[in-house]
Amino acid sequence: MEAEEVLTGGNVADRVVKIGATVRKPALDHTAGVEAVLDHLAAKRFEGAPRTFGRDVQERHVLEYIPGALADTLPPFTLDELRRAGRLIRELHDAMDDFEPPPDAAWHPAVPDPAGGELICHGDLAPWNLVRNDDRWVFIDWDNAGPSTRLWDLGYAAQSLVPLLPGGDVTADAPRLRAFVDAYGLDQEQRRAFPAQIAARTRGSYELLVRGHETGEQPWAQLYADGHADFWGPAADYVARHHDAWVDALLSGPA
Repeated sequence: MEAEEVLTGGNVADRVVKIGATVRKPALDHTAGVEAVLDHLAAKRFEGAPRTFGRDVQERHVLEYIPGALADTLPPFTLDELRRAGRLIRELHDAMDDFEPPPDAAWHPAVPDPAGGELICHGDLAPWNLVRNDDRWVFIDWDNAGPSTRLWDLGYAAQSLVPLLPGGDVTADAPRLRAFVDAYGLDQEQRRAFPAQIAARTRGSYELLVRGHETGEQPWAQLYADGHADFWGPAADYVARHHDAWVDALLSGPA
């Protein structure tokens, strides 16, 4: 048996390790649903998700190890890279359109879409979950997958990938958001609705941390203690404050 190399960075699963060309992580009650999602995406030949290889003798979930660098360790996305990310997420959502979840699937999205939704989405499309190499861009860590809508899932991705940060410059951020949205291919009605969805999804991340602080639920309580709410609250304020500017940018000129 090859040596186990402990991997860091996740918040949901304990002790994630790399063994050879695989990742092993504890199987939880939502793992069967994640396996079904990844099997479906593999059947669709979607290259932006890791392959799943069942369970090992310790009943750990075995996944394809994706070599490369996490996007949050690299420079900010260029406009062309934002367009690539937008196209990749569109391909992901389209591939999931005909997915039929197992009847007993359990889902644990960290910030559920308040509107519900029937599309099973990743739920955490962020640079710290995007591995980039010369051949593939792959979204890892599917523990927060669950029922959602395109705009809710895409809203989190927009906040984290564009990114829309506390104290940002709307004149610089708006064209970047437009490039991302154009590549995804939102229609006019969706473009009008999208900025409010970004704001609500970002506010949801803040409220999750506050609830964790109040209830002691982990890992959110620890993340609150580490100061993460101090980022998400102001980020939500920034997105909401410039709602009209985002709408104008998304609707200006040909789409």
